[in-house]
This record gives sequence, structure tokens and C-alpha cells, in this order.
Amino acid sequence: MLRIENIYKSFENNGQIIEVLKGISVQVLPGESLAITGPSGAGKSTLLNIMGTLEPPSQGEVFFDDCNVYQMDEMGLNKIRNREIGFVFQFHHLLLEFNAEENTMIPALISGYSKRESAEMASVILSQMGLKDRLNHRVGELSGGEQQRVAIARALIMGPRLLLADEPTGNLDKETGGEITKLLLYLNRTKGLALVIATHNLEVARQMSKQLLLVDGRFA
Repeated sequence: MLRIENIYKSFENNGQIIEVLKGISVQVLPGESLAITGPSGAGKSTLLNIMGTLEPPSQGEVFFDDCNVYQMDEMGLNKIRNREIGFVFQFHHLLLEFNAEENTMIPALISGYSKRESAEMASVILSQMGLKDRLNHRVGELSGGEQQRVAIARALIMGPRLLLADEPTGNLDKETGGEITKLLLYLNRTKGLALVIATHNLEVARQMSKQLLLVDGRFA
């Protein structure tokens, strides 16, 4: 499904080149769950952004279904981002002025579905997230765990085959974080969804089928 080969990423800061990733290669198979662990600054978030086509590498190649994604035009990249890959972040990035259903609808609206169709799709996926009775609640009326469930619903509404989660439990208490981890693993098992999580939490990492440690821009 997803394969990255010899990925390097560097940034310039005040004339100084900072190397973040230094020759990373990894493959993610359908239905697999992978945890990427490592200290802050190791490059976990940067790696997930490259895997998800949110930013290009400085060097190396990223393949999705054997297609080199960074040789695609912007329309092709947008289609992969919208339909094939879902994103969940530590900070849920929900729109405060929208309710749970409206936040979840956004990817479907972007994809061209009507408002009615998008609302129906959002209602179904939110119900699967245990939020059937919270559709019309605004973000401020939801708990932290409920907000993250809405973010997961938004990531899944288009039926992606790959879910990338960057510290999805980082802002949650232990109990709520455990519930979110169980939900992600349930989706991985029941939907055949490939799951990649970047996390500091070794307890979360140990529940994945594979763990990789990222240190100083390389897998240890």
C-alpha cells in the first residue's frame, strides 16, 4: 500500500541547515498497525506528514499503490489525500463554530458530495464513533474524548485505507486516551484499515502489530 524509500528531510533556520530525517525506509501493508516512537524532535511528525503527502521530502520517494506520489500533479495528490488517507492529530483542529456533524462533513463536501449526502455520511460515521446523540453539539459542548472521536470520524468519512495519527492521545487523560486507542485498533481490525501512529506513549505503541523507534532522524 504505502512504501517510502530513502527519505531525507532538512529545513533551513537562520542560514543553518537542520537535518530532520536521514535515510528512512519503511513499508505499510493493508491492515497493519504500526507505531513510530521516539523522543521529541526525532522527526516523527515530519515523517507522518511526508507519508501522508502533506509535505514533500528533500530526497527520496513515496509510493502509494506503487505510484510515486510526488511525481503526481496537484489534482492527483489531492485525490489521494481526500479519499485514501485519513489524518488524526494531537490537536483535533475542529472548527469551533461548527457542530460535530458539520465538522465531519467537510471532506465529503470538498470531494463534491451534496450537503444532504455529506450530512448522511457524517451521521453514519459519527454513530459508529458512539456520538449518535451529539451530532448537533458544537465543539465547546463536547468532552476532549468526544472531540477526538469527531476528528477520527472526519478522517474516516471518505473510507480511506490508511489512517495516520500523530499523538492522538497526547492531550487526553489516561482513561480517555485508552478508549481512543481501543477505538483505533477496533477500526484497524474490523475495517482492514492500515494504521500508523506516532506516539511517545510506549503503552500505546506496544498494542500495535509493529513498532519502530526513530532516533536522530533514523530508525534505531
